[in-house]
Formats: sequence, structure tokens, C-alpha cells
Amino acid sequence: MTYAFPALILAMVALATAQALRRAAQWRQGAPAAVAWGAGLAALPRRYLVDVHHVVARDPYASRMHAVVAGGLLAATGLSALAALPPLGGSRAYWALVALAFAVTAAGAVLVGARRYPSRPKRLSGGSFQILPILLLAYALGGLVCALTIAAGAAASAASAVALLLAAAGGLGLAFEVRRGPMRHAVAGALHLVAHPRPGRFAGRLDTALAPLDLDAPRLGAETPADFAWNRLLSYDSCIQCGRCETACPAFAAGQPLNPKRMIQDLVAGMTGDERPYAGSPHPNTPERPGPAPSLARLVGPDAVIHPDTLWACTTCRACVEECPMMIEHVDAIVALRRNQTLELGLPPDKAAGPLAELRGAHEPGGRPLSARTDFAAGLDLPLIAARGEADVLLWLGEGAYDLRYGRSLRALVRLMHEAKVDFAVLGAEERDVGDLARRLGDEATFQQIARANVETLARYRFGRIVTADPHALHSLRNEYPAFGGAYEVVHHTAFLLELIEAGRLATGSLDGAAVTYHDPCYLGRYNGETEAPRTLLDRIGVARVEMARSGRRSMCCGGGGGAPISDVSGERRIPDIRMEQAAGTGAKIVAVACPTCTAMLEGVTGERPQVKDIAELVLAAVEARA
Repeated sequence: MTYAFPALILAMVALATAQALRRAAQWRQGAPAAVAWGAGLAALPRRYLVDVHHVVARDPYASRMHAVVAGGLLAATGLSALAALPPLGGSRAYWALVALAFAVTAAGAVLVGARRYPSRPKRLSGGSFQILPILLLAYALGGLVCALTIAAGAAASAASAVALLLAAAGGLGLAFEVRRGPMRHAVAGALHLVAHPRPGRFAGRLDTALAPLDLDAPRLGAETPADFAWNRLLSYDSCIQCGRCETACPAFAAGQPLNPKRMIQDLVAGMTGDERPYAGSPHPNTPERPGPAPSLARLVGPDAVIHPDTLWACTTCRACVEECPMMIEHVDAIVALRRNQTLELGLPPDKAAGPLAELRGAHEPGGRPLSARTDFAAGLDLPLIAARGEADVLLWLGEGAYDLRYGRSLRALVRLMHEAKVDFAVLGAEERDVGDLARRLGDEATFQQIARANVETLARYRFGRIVTADPHALHSLRNEYPAFGGAYEVVHHTAFLLELIEAGRLATGSLDGAAVTYHDPCYLGRYNGETEAPRTLLDRIGVARVEMARSGRRSMCCGGGGGAPISDVSGERRIPDIRMEQAAGTGAKIVAVACPTCTAMLEGVTGERPQVKDIAELVLAAVEARA
């Protein structure tokens, strides 16, 4: 018994290694990718214990369960393997320690089972995941009895033989599940954390910019799983199907045909061609595809693994990425698939063809004259940078300037900048769209054309920084233009206004405790990490701020990103209606916003609801209340 158990561990390791190598052969079907293996391996403990568990801890039960079962399993298996060394294997005290580790594993297995039996939460996948607690418990109880038998110095018996068989059934079962079962994520997850395609996420950076596409590549975007980098395929295999992404997804909540968890499993199924049937929540209102997915076949199409409506329903809000404990990049996958649909096949959403054509020809998705962008400012002094060649601040107006409603917000911002005596100017007719819409819809060629043209225009002038009220413009200019030679300090207008107030350049009165709830724009909060400046600014003007249940970096999308309003994929409900219900549930009479897209989406909600006001409008009201 003393050496039979370490032999079992050796057999488990051998089987798990063989299964992992079979799986790795499928990851290697992907495109080459540069990986800093040394740095990744050195950082693995921190990435797992800090970065992953920071997300896991949002569900306290899951956090405790994972810590107990993963810690116990690793400790029990590792200690049992070391018992092959004679000094340890012959120590009864050592085997008592092994027994303790198996007892912890057994407790963890019970926690895993209690989460799935007699019924499991809807967001958790079933299928082979249902056998996981059974295998864990068999391995743990069998190992516990064997370890206790050796620790007590008792002779081998029928009971210990049965325990060894039980441990073997559980342990070898777990090892077998490394290729296609729930234990796959343990191996793939560890390797994914080492070879993560966005290592900047572990270095204190948000790392949310899309990588430029080589427009001279033989294939643009991803048509088959083999078009993804191999470490992207690895990352999809690390999915544990916990369903946190599906509960955060605004499209899923609205009954649109997108479940990010199912989409990741669609990519896995397309990679292997022999996956076990998916046993989680489907894409809403989407017919199930009959039969297994063919290996390495076209991924998107009415008869393919992913229906086009699933692809275009995404708002690119990154809520799925924010909630994923394995830090999978769902949005990158969607954009890669969109690039292939748009650039290779010429199949963007029907309603997107017009705006994309206007962006290519007029550099504005509505085809409106660029000179009309400043019409909102009639009667206001709006200096043009071309008239003097420089300014401390370049005010980037964005697409919201064409909208009559958002024009009020920009007028408020301009008035506040004059009040604070800011030296600012605008590009006027030289300001093009930033190209965000084209890029999110997969038209990388148009985005790159616009980005280079904007960088060339900006290079003609001298300015200290760019201020904008549009988080989509902010993200493109700050994070995505550097790849095209444009490196700028870009500040959101809420942070800029707060700076003016704190410097004493803008004096405000109080709004006397008006009840306000703040809606975080996805491209400001999740994409750029700016959640505190808008809140601090609201506090400074004397409102009674109340938070929605989903706020900050975990805020719910308004439904306006990623070209979703143009894609116009139908669902059971409208995303902005859901978000407005959440706002109304706080009892606030005003929803404060900080994005022209959010303003348009939330203002479009019909019926009785809170008012929608940009923070600049509220700050201007506070300035006017000073008297």
C-alpha cells in the first residue's frame, strides 16, 4: 500500500499528460504567436493567486469552494507522489499529513457537489461537469482511507483495497477528463495564464486596444479556428463554463441571439470536431445546429457553428471579459470573425453597408458635411485651431455634435471651458470621425485609412492634450492611434472638469441633494478604467448620488457600442430599456451620463423614466446655482 498509492499517482500523471498532449496537438493547428515563456512561467503563481482569484472572489461561495478543492487536490496529489521517496513513504506522520490533504479535498468535493445537486444554477453548464464532484469525491475518500491506513500502521485489508480501487477510479477518471472533460480547463487554464495573448492585463494595464490587422495578409480576420493564434485556441479551452459571462452580457439579457459562454464553446467545437454535446444555456432564440461541428471548417454562416446574428449582436462592451475568471478575450474573437465577414466576404450587417460606405467616402457615418459638426455651437465662441495653429487644449467634438440632443451637452461643456478661461480650440471641418464604428464592425481598412488621416491632421498643430466628451473617441485616440503614429494625452471631459474645479478655476454652487444615479459608459469604465472622476465630480456639485446594482467596471451596457444600433439584431427586449429599469430602481430622478451614445440610447427609452443629463449639463447647472 505504501508504494501502491504513489504508483497510482504516477499512472494518473502519465494518463493526464497523454491526454494533454492530444489536446495540445489541436491548439497547434492555430497560427503562430510569440510567447514570453520565461516571464509567463515566473508570473504564473501571481496571475493565478491574485489576478484570477480577484475575479473568482466576486462569488464568495465559488471562491471558498475553489480554494478548498483546488488547494486540497494539488496538495494531496503532490504529497502522495513524494511518498515514493523512502524517507517520506516510510513515515507514518507524513501519511497523516497526506490524509489531512485528502480530507480537505473531500470537503471541497462536497462543496462542488452541493452546487450542482440536487439542482444547479442555470448559468452553470451540465453534461460532463455533473460527474466532476463524483470523481473528486471518489479520489478524495479513497485516498483518505488509504492514507489513514498507512498512517495507523495497519496491515492491508479488503477495506483498504476497495479504497485504493475507489481512489484509482476517481483519480484516473479525473486524468482522463483532461482532454475533453471538465479537467481540461485545469491544464489549459494554467498554460493560458502563462501564454495569455494580452499579458499587459497582468502588468497593471487594462490592455483593451485592438491590435492592427495586416491588410496584406493572405486572409483577413478569422474564417476558421486555424486562423486564430494558437494561444487564442488555448484560451478558449480554459473556459470552465461557469456562466458569469452570460449573466453579464446585455445581448443575452435582452434575448438577442448571443451567449458569450456558448460562443466560446462554439469556437472549441469548431477546433476539434468531436466535442461532447454542449450542456449549457443556448444562444437565445437561435435554432440548435444539428450534429457535431466539422473540424476547422468555416465558423460563421446560417448553417455554420456561429450564426451571423450571434456575431453582430455583440455590443463589444467587454462585460464578458470583465467577469471571466479565466480572463478569456471574447471580444477579440468576435472582432476577428467580424473582420473576415466584412473584409473578405463583404457581409457586414445589411444596415451597416451605408454608414461604412459614408465613412470611406465622407469620413462621417451619416454622410454629413464635416463643417456642420460645429453647428451645435451657434451663438457660442468656438475657436478654430487652424486660425492660430496651437492651443493648450484641443476639444474633440465627436459624432455627438451632429445630434440635436447631445448638442446641448456640448454647449454646456463649451460654456464651462469659457467660464474657466481654458485656452482651447476645435478642428472644425478638419475633424473626421475617429473610425471606431468601422473598426468594431470589422472594417479595419476604413479604420486605418481614417486613423492615418487624423494623425496627419493633428500633426499640423500644437496642443497640450485632447479633451473629449466621447469615450469611444477617447479610446481610439488614446489607445489605438499610437499604433499609427499618434501618441496623445487624451482626457475625458469629466476628469477635465473635476481638475478645473479642484484647481479653483471653476466655482460651483450646489444642486441641493438632487437624487442622481450615474451610468458608467463601457468605453470609459471597462475600457479605460475611469470610474471615480465622474462620481467625484457629482459629489462636488452637491447631488445625492445613488448607485445602481451594476456600476463601475461591472456596469451594464446601454446597448450602443460595437455598431449594435446599426446591426439592429432583434431580441425579446431592448438593452437600453433594461438599463433604464435598473436606473429607475434606485429611485433617482436623474440618470447622469458621460457619453453621447449612452445619451442617445437612454433618451430613446419611452414611458415614465428618470431624466437623462450629461454630467457637463449638471455641472453647468451647479455653476449657475452659485448666484
